[in-house]
Amino acid sequence: MTVSSASPSPVQRPEDENLGIGANLAYGLQHVLTMYGGIVAVPLIVGQAAGLSPADIGLLIAASLFAGGLATLLQTLGLPFFGCQLPLVQGVSFAGVATMIAILGGNGAGGMPVVLGAMIGASLIGLLITPVFSRITKFFPPLVTGIVITTIGLTLMPVAARWAMGGNSQAADFGSMANIGLAAFTLGTVLLLSKLGSASISRLSILLSMVIGTLVAMACGMTDFSGVLEGPLVAMPTPLHFGMPEFQVAAILSMLIVIIVTLVETSADILAVGEIIGTKVDSRRLGNGLRADMISSSLAPFFGSFTQSAFAQNVGLVAVTGVKSRYVVATAGLILVTLGLLPVMGRLIAAVPTAVLGGAGVVLFGTVAASGIRTLSKVDYRNNMNLIIVATSIGFGMIPIAAPNFYHHFPDWFETIFHSGISSAAIMAILLNLIFNHLKAGNSDQQSVFVAASERTLRYQDIAMLNDGDYFRDGKLYDAEGHEVTIVDADEHAPASEAQPRVSGPTPTATSPSGG
Repeated sequence: MTVSSASPSPVQRPEDENLGIGANLAYGLQHVLTMYGGIVAVPLIVGQAAGLSPADIGLLIAASLFAGGLATLLQTLGLPFFGCQLPLVQGVSFAGVATMIAILGGNGAGGMPVVLGAMIGASLIGLLITPVFSRITKFFPPLVTGIVITTIGLTLMPVAARWAMGGNSQAADFGSMANIGLAAFTLGTVLLLSKLGSASISRLSILLSMVIGTLVAMACGMTDFSGVLEGPLVAMPTPLHFGMPEFQVAAILSMLIVIIVTLVETSADILAVGEIIGTKVDSRRLGNGLRADMISSSLAPFFGSFTQSAFAQNVGLVAVTGVKSRYVVATAGLILVTLGLLPVMGRLIAAVPTAVLGGAGVVLFGTVAASGIRTLSKVDYRNNMNLIIVATSIGFGMIPIAAPNFYHHFPDWFETIFHSGISSAAIMAILLNLIFNHLKAGNSDQQSVFVAASERTLRYQDIAMLNDGDYFRDGKLYDAEGHEVTIVDADEHAPASEAQPRVSGPTPTATSPSGG
């Protein structure tokens, strides 16, 4: 007779369920479609800012898909010390776009090699600080991350405007009604699909609107796909295609701020997906996920890609569908790797008219800013200086946008850091949060015009107990005859005594307005 073991079998985690090849492919493809527009937008923006050819932009897109797929496989399947083994899709982070553009446009810019070197250096520093990151997360509350995310969206809006005008300021049709009209049509299509489409169509409204806008552009002779078939159809991403990375201290410091923001966002995504699927996420698992993020971000530039982070929209997709399996998301990673081996797909996307991207970018970048505003709405502004922190930090971050040459006469290293609106806002938010909310010595106890005071309320029964002629003077209550009325706390009364009528006299009892 077989005797079963006395030790209980381990309980399977919800994320370890395997739904089979068919379901994994179907649900995995849905994850890819949900984040596809976001993952290809970053190489499009950076490639155009760097002045790359459509073929090189296509390589950037292919490399980003390839690196995102490998990072997703590492995060979902995991290796010792790397990967949280949760259903998280990894891809190119939007957080670094503004900083990369600033590095490309700064005085010390060296093109793509400096950008790639900054990402490698900052990611390796991020990898080193992951063990202690959980101890310093208190310095990056929603107040700070909300400011940074909002600034990211606002900083990218000029990019959307330039796209809508045609992208190339030297072109004869830059700012023409044809370009702006095509961008407006694309934007209108996004809004129409979001309003009238089903839930699945609404989630794909950005991608579908770009397809529809491109078809309209083809009908109007505003796009050229003749170069799509030039070059290999299938190819491995070429390591160091854009040259050997160059490491500049100022660029690395500027990118380090982005890495810290990425660590905060990934921590939030890991904790959120753990809560959604009902599994335990401890500090070890969180650390494994952050290390996977950083090692992926440090290796991706060698293939021509950028910093990697968890995609929040896919966390939302897990919540909507209820599909908790990490193997579904691992399948999505395999699909991304496959797409990354098809440079023809990158060239196809690079041929999309810039004006179409502009129309979609208004919603895409606006959504980033709106996400930051939503985070800021959770901040407590009562009886503190959080409002002035938000106001000053966002205002400081908008300086490079309002006046691009503001830091032109500053040292090169200083301009590289602060020429990025996101770097400026993040540095100011972190410093002001430390000064006002952590180093409280010297804080005034008097409210300023920037402080939202607590809402004042009085109970009806408190007012009803006042008599005609009662008045306050020097913090004390007096009746019409000048006798002081004693004020006591509500818990000093028995409930029955509160029901008794107020008796006027030298020392009657009144309920304090703060007792309710």
